[in-house]
Amino acid sequence: MAEHPAYPVGLRLAGRRVVVLGGGQVAQRRLPALIAAGADIHLVSPAATPSVEAMADTGEITWSKRPYADGDLADAWYALIATSDPEANGRASAEAEAHRVWCVRSDDADAATAWTPATGHSEGVTVAVLTADARGRDPRHTAAIRDAVVEGLRDGTLVAPHHRTRTPGVALVGGGPGDPDLITVRGRRLLAEADVVIADRLGPRDLLAELPPHVEVIDAAKIPYGRFMAQEAINNALIEHAKQGKSVVRLKGGDPYVFGRGMEELQALAEAGIACTVVPGISSSISVPGAAGIPVTHRGVAHEFTVVSGHVAPDDERSLVDWPSLAKLTGTLVILMGVDKIGKIAETLVAHGKSPDTPVALVQEGTTAAQRRVDATLATVAEEVRTQEVRPPAVIVVGAVVAVGSRSSE
Repeated sequence: MAEHPAYPVGLRLAGRRVVVLGGGQVAQRRLPALIAAGADIHLVSPAATPSVEAMADTGEITWSKRPYADGDLADAWYALIATSDPEANGRASAEAEAHRVWCVRSDDADAATAWTPATGHSEGVTVAVLTADARGRDPRHTAAIRDAVVEGLRDGTLVAPHHRTRTPGVALVGGGPGDPDLITVRGRRLLAEADVVIADRLGPRDLLAELPPHVEVIDAAKIPYGRFMAQEAINNALIEHAKQGKSVVRLKGGDPYVFGRGMEELQALAEAGIACTVVPGISSSISVPGAAGIPVTHRGVAHEFTVVSGHVAPDDERSLVDWPSLAKLTGTLVILMGVDKIGKIAETLVAHGKSPDTPVALVQEGTTAAQRRVDATLATVAEEVRTQEVRPPAVIVVGAVVAVGSRSSE
């Protein structure tokens, strides 16, 4: 059997009986896909891992808590044999052969009538990779091929030119904190499908260099707005390009809904009757401190963190932030867009009870090659910003977790 290649086929197992023998790590890895396929799964095993037990507890599988017995494969369409008892595996394999049940064996691929391919998924496409024969299989090599194909499908680099996917409408894509590798898989795929990309200054710029030449890239900061406010002009540009039947990506830094005005754009598109997809992004409020070695929470130090915008000073009548209440919190305070207002913010926090010695860290250009961290306290932060010439974009972290990060990096 080994000299012949396997015949690849997709099994439609919804509602059909599948028997799994053994509740260990192999079953734990294989069961989720069988559950997703809608199979009627019967597990036979005296014990199981906690994850497999949870599947039984929630009714996703039926579990018989005993060893394999002759007849367990009756009426099965497919069997996965993965017990730690070679003798039981052999008997079960013989039963599967006798009843013409396709059978996978985790302990002896040569004795099996079916092999499990390395599989992956991307937007409705299932990729399954098999090697030529059981003896020559290298699971790591097979998985590496699978991963390369799936990644190519996800990021758009492995799409035949004449089958390029296009989704008319607008996608609000959170590009993450700056490192191009930190955009989500879905965000990168939508970028690869775009006809037009309207990008923020804080969006990951390196991603734009990867776009094909035909893609129109528009700097949101340079959209002429005449009698319109800048945001209205951006909304109008999104609507105009989408109405031309183009696939438009609005690439934003961080997450579209964390001080990104994403909802304003979504509402404008909805009023214009234009379909819009929102792709969350990794917010700089968490990722940038982490990249600088600062956990926003830490056991025994901070049980909560609060994210606020610092673009409006505490004494400005437009401010919606309750700074006196924030000063009383014992957790971490993360301030975005607050570099030029940090002096007034620090004064306000101290005036309402925060210790002047409270540690502060400013992380400029977080997650990029230009990242740098400047440490201070509430008493010294204004002077440090001036002397160290800290410039936006920078994330400011206030609280004891700053010292935790400093100790860990020493």
